Amino acid sequence: MEPVSAAVSAVLPAGGSGERLGGATPKQFCGLQGRPLVSYAVRAMERVSWISDIIVVVSPENIETMKSIVEKYGHKRVTIVKGGITRHRSIFNGLKVFAENQSSNRLLQKPEVVIIHDAVRPFVEEDILLKVVMAAKEHGAAGAIRPLVSTVIASGEDGCLDHSLERARYRASEMPQAFLFDIIYQAYQQCTDHDLDYGTECLHLALKYCKTNAKLVEGTADLWKVTYKRDLYAAESIIKDSLSQQICIITDVKEAVVQAGFLLHESLKNQVKVEAISISLSKNDSHLQNIFSGECYNFLCINDKEYATEEIQQLVDMLEKSNVPLLYPVVLILVHLNISENISFSIGLEELTKIKKFAREVKKKNILVYGLLIQYKVTERTWHIGGDTNTPIKANFCLSWRQKDLSLQHPLYSQKLSKVNNFVWEMCSANRKT
Repeated sequence: MEPVSAAVSAVLPAGGSGERLGGATPKQFCGLQGRPLVSYAVRAMERVSWISDIIVVVSPENIETMKSIVEKYGHKRVTIVKGGITRHRSIFNGLKVFAENQSSNRLLQKPEVVIIHDAVRPFVEEDILLKVVMAAKEHGAAGAIRPLVSTVIASGEDGCLDHSLERARYRASEMPQAFLFDIIYQAYQQCTDHDLDYGTECLHLALKYCKTNAKLVEGTADLWKVTYKRDLYAAESIIKDSLSQQICIITDVKEAVVQAGFLLHESLKNQVKVEAISISLSKNDSHLQNIFSGECYNFLCINDKEYATEEIQQLVDMLEKSNVPLLYPVVLILVHLNISENISFSIGLEELTKIKKFAREVKKKNILVYGLLIQYKVTERTWHIGGDTNTPIKANFCLSWRQKDLSLQHPLYSQKLSKVNNFVWEMCSANRKT
């Protein structure tokens, strides 16, 4: 990503009451996958290294709630500011922190460019942020836009159609928007009470009071705003889908285990991004740490040991230290590869109870554990796959095939391995519930 030479900060208005959503909880504090909506917007800014400070403006009665969210999810570079009674007044309060040094926590540097983005728009990527910032540096102001979906009409005083707008000429104003700080702050200083109480468009203020024509930047389809209850369901579906797009397969260095990992890698790679590594979990592997610090929330751990409790616990400890489970539910699928002459699918009650207890404990830490048993009967050279259908150690199938069928060119390969594929996909997406 192209570096930004200017000092950049962000202001996130989050003071709305959520009347259109319905319910007692303002929409910015409604949970998605167990995490408040505002936390997603903060995280979107937080992961952009060139954004120096993030100002979250909330209503006075929600300041303590916002403080607890920042603490719980480990957000950094965040300053919480008391909002006003309208959107524009809240944004103005957020800008004042830089101009008048009103922050009680620390001295904030006045940025050259400031981003304004709604706290209830969780799906904003660095690419569009960079585009509006660079456009604002050149033109003084910039904002994301999208094509109108519906035709806009105006009604007369009698409630009848007066006229309609030509849809092709108009665009929907979205967020994020960016401004040279001095321009937007000067515009707010000159606003009338009517502007502050009834206006909603920041780009218009820059044009009206500073004669700054904003550059309009075509935005992506995921910039929409959570407004109604149905939007919460749609947002949660998008989040679950995005979390299911990458999986990390972890094996030890033994040949049979590595081979099983390779087969699963080949089966899954056409559906999701797959990272496969062979390591010893007893060692502090930097590659694995890098994966934890990335955007991967699904892990498939393959071993051939008798319920490798210590290795599993080490993996959970590493996940916890990375703070990954703070942000999203993590799916951990434990695959036990049993190579023996005994093809029985029975699992000792004591061991099964131990694993289920472990899964219940780590679920409290936002880590969802599922189990899969793959048995290989040496004498008949046949693979068997199965699992316990009781959550959290769970599988919904039981099958076997001869080892000679495991050739990647064999027609039975995709047919039979797809059952493993489906199990993994189900655990990483449909069953991502806390």
